[in-house]
Amino acid sequence: MVNKDKMKILILDDEKQFTEELSELFRDSEFESYEANTAEKGKQILRETDIDLLILDVRLPGVSGLDILKEVKVQYPRMEVIIISAHGDIDTVIKAIRLGALDYLRKPFRFLDIQAAIERTQKYLQLQQRLKQVEEKNSLISKSLEEKIDRHLIGASPQILNVFEQAVTAANYPDANVLITGESGTGKENIARIIHFSSQRKDHVFCAVNSSAITESLLESEFFGHKKGSFTGAVSDKMGFFEVCNKGTLFLDEIADMQLSLQAKILRAIEEKVITRVGETHQVLTDFRIISATNQDVSKLVEKKTFRLDLFHRLNTVHIHIPPLRERPDDIRPLLMHFVEFFSKRFKKPGLHISHEVFEALSHYDFPGNVRELKNMTERAIILCKNNLLGVHDFPLKMQIAEVLRNESDPVTLEALEINMIRKVLHSCKYNLQSAADLLGIHRDALSRRMKKYHINLTINQE
Repeated sequence: MVNKDKMKILILDDEKQFTEELSELFRDSEFESYEANTAEKGKQILRETDIDLLILDVRLPGVSGLDILKEVKVQYPRMEVIIISAHGDIDTVIKAIRLGALDYLRKPFRFLDIQAAIERTQKYLQLQQRLKQVEEKNSLISKSLEEKIDRHLIGASPQILNVFEQAVTAANYPDANVLITGESGTGKENIARIIHFSSQRKDHVFCAVNSSAITESLLESEFFGHKKGSFTGAVSDKMGFFEVCNKGTLFLDEIADMQLSLQAKILRAIEEKVITRVGETHQVLTDFRIISATNQDVSKLVEKKTFRLDLFHRLNTVHIHIPPLRERPDDIRPLLMHFVEFFSKRFKKPGLHISHEVFEALSHYDFPGNVRELKNMTERAIILCKNNLLGVHDFPLKMQIAEVLRNESDPVTLEALEINMIRKVLHSCKYNLQSAADLLGIHRDALSRRMKKYHINLTINQE
């Protein structure tokens, strides 16, 4: 994209004065600029000229700049895009970056700001060229590792090192079922993948299933498979999870939410390693390992008769508990550094540094969303940061929650504290479930389950 000729820049903004002023600033520089005040004109220039960089307003007459961004990243994948807007909000910024925008600037900005953004673009392209050469030499290794693990286990604390040792030990016993417990966001599926891909089963299927996400009417079909015509909608034969995972691993997430009606059938399949598809009488032998995970205390559910004791014993051959992040503060620094490196590459912001105050502030934070929350807040911080130094001001929302929790004067139980925190975050997000879940660092489904568990209604005047 960058060559001996001038870098070609298209400015697409509905304000004619703005495009003229910016184009004038580029006139005597090393950039060659083009102007467009409508989407149609912009697309015409893109068709006729080999544009290197598009400076795109997020709001245009009759069309969203994000829609244009999505379109041009497909049609012109080598062209980079800088989004600009006078009405930016965090959701728009995140959407733009995820759709492939290289940078984001909020109006009004100085010419030095846009120059710096363009220079970052040039440095990124040079880095990409070097990385491409490296990938061509090591593509088989890189792709193999990414396809298998697709994530990392980061930490330095004795607790996480112990978890890793237990996972490696469990991997050496490929027929032993494993139960992984820990709060939401601690990385239970990560440990499950490490166990699978470190075991003799690594060359076979790892199938992750959310036990609470399957409707009751499809439970048997999903797990055991079905024969064509066995029920309305069964238009072809289908293998179930147990059969698909032959010689591999079936990972059952949120196992505590599995309905009692299915637990007995799951138990029998685990014990006998024989399943029968819905609508058939022929039995199928299958060899699989079960790794299950939950953020609940299954022994208490057994006492309440909502979880079968015999199934619990079958799943609990090896038990690995992942402590919450607040109990292993030594892991915060390496995790944060890893996430900063990861997102700086993804969002093309090389050379980012972390101030000492950030490490200090995060060391006093409780992290209700654990590692997932730290990852989410790092992603937002990098998207919003204005320079190469991440400071405490780049993590304002999370720090605000920490302050609320520290200022809680009444003696409360952990459950009451969680209820109070969920209510406060919902209120601060105007009861937008997705925004509240992002702020807490958990999935929206996990937040919904907690609200249902604690009888928290989605009503603005509930407090």
